[in-house]
Amino acid sequence: MFDTLSDRLAATFKSLRGKTRLSDADIDATAREIRIALLEADVNLAVVKEFIAAVKERAKGAEVSEALNPTQQIVKIVNEELVNILGGDTRTVRFAKKPPTVIMLAGLQGAGKTTLAGKLAYWLKSEGHSPLLVAADLQRPNAVTQLQVVAQRAGVHCFAPHPGATSQAEAENPGAWGDPVAVAKAALVEADRKLYDVVIVDTAGRLGVDQVLMQQAADIKSAVDPDEVLFVVDAMIGQDAVNTAQAFADGVGYDGVVLTKLDGDARGGAALSIARVIGKPIMFASSGEGMKDFDVFHPERMASRILGMGDMLTLIEQAEKTFDEEKSRKAAEKISSKGGQQFGLGDFLEQMKAVRKMGPLSKIFGMLPGMGEMKDQIANIDEKEVDRLEAIILSMTPAERDDPRILNGSRRARIARGSGTEVSEVNQLVERFFEARKMMSALANGQMPAGMPGMPGMPGMAGGGRKKQQPVKKNKNRKGVSGNPAKRNAPQPVEPEQPAVDPAAAFGGHGFDPNQFKGMGGGNGGDFELPPELQKMFKKNS
Repeated sequence: MFDTLSDRLAATFKSLRGKTRLSDADIDATAREIRIALLEADVNLAVVKEFIAAVKERAKGAEVSEALNPTQQIVKIVNEELVNILGGDTRTVRFAKKPPTVIMLAGLQGAGKTTLAGKLAYWLKSEGHSPLLVAADLQRPNAVTQLQVVAQRAGVHCFAPHPGATSQAEAENPGAWGDPVAVAKAALVEADRKLYDVVIVDTAGRLGVDQVLMQQAADIKSAVDPDEVLFVVDAMIGQDAVNTAQAFADGVGYDGVVLTKLDGDARGGAALSIARVIGKPIMFASSGEGMKDFDVFHPERMASRILGMGDMLTLIEQAEKTFDEEKSRKAAEKISSKGGQQFGLGDFLEQMKAVRKMGPLSKIFGMLPGMGEMKDQIANIDEKEVDRLEAIILSMTPAERDDPRILNGSRRARIARGSGTEVSEVNQLVERFFEARKMMSALANGQMPAGMPGMPGMPGMAGGGRKKQQPVKKNKNRKGVSGNPAKRNAPQPVEPEQPAVDPAAAFGGHGFDPNQFKGMGGGNGGDFELPPELQKMFKKNS
């Protein structure tokens, strides 16, 4: 959603590289480009004016003029101001001292309240709570049935004493679909009786803000006295999201905002505007249809993503939830000992399966710092390539997976037939695996491989094995002098200079520029360092 904004900001900061001092004209030009980028992203005009004023005031102050690298300092200022716009500190659910904690969802129809209710329940269950979903949306046809299905997918219970409207005709007849306030009250009694510690009330929405909608939501709120009222807003509706949020704040009142459909291709200005305009924090964000596509909203991490600096903390948290600690420890020991010879294709397959559980590979790589320069390659990642790699590995015997060095020509032909692939694909996998294992072994032992041959085997991305250099043929004439006097006296032709090897080719990229890593570390462009989180992980496992 924020790709366009990220690209515009990256281009703006790139124009400042190499400058040891920023004049007022440079700062004004940068502020103008940032203003255009935010307005094109559909950010609220008042928010843009406030943001630009704060950036210019700090940029012209002493903290930039005295900085050793003013360009990096400008990025730091923009990052901090983005965090402030997005709400500042992370805010999560405030649980009641005496259970159950009541959470009420409100918003327009089509914002994704029902699906989000299931995601929130799934997240609470993973945090050790016992949630109960309440079907208080009785007007929309089959809304109760939808919530029951969502609850089943999330593995939680759903309280639905009334079936609600089952057709449009019933939806237009208020007497046919029951009383949502009575359902909400009965849900609290049910939660006390069966010891649920969190109650999530899914209320009805409308196609537009009207008095009937506001009154019904206000009645449910006064009846159940919720600990949290969450306003669910579609992040793709642009500036209208701010207007709707303001209308709900005035008519019903709420404690936090939940953004849905963050995986859409809209400009995303709502996410950058609501918290500042309304004064309510963004608490959660939803970015897909799966129950796991739901996260606590961290303003500092979102700002880091927008500026192309990755989101290592979220990546590490997802890895901790997905990877088995004991298996990861054993794999780390194998990769760090004896040059990684004990790490086989079976171990590689287990790690790849764990990575896939974290989500799409394009999403995972997008969280790594500096990957904004490889956005096109990441977008072209073929997820099915992982299935082909798995088929090849599973066609090997256990001994072949443990020690791929024993794979001769006949074995590779048999593996290709068994996996439905070509022998060249088997060869490519094995060669890339050896290179990747060598590189990871060096990294695990605190060494940086010369030239960074890359991560061969990255699905859908070009590059891979490094071609072996052909041996130089020796001249038969030991002195290297021609026996023909005419040739011997002729001027020697100047050989064209060979192009330097592009280290980005192994990643599928071309034209690698070391300066693209400026701002990602304290050194210059060529002194690339691993992020501190990865350094800690390697030190811990070594």
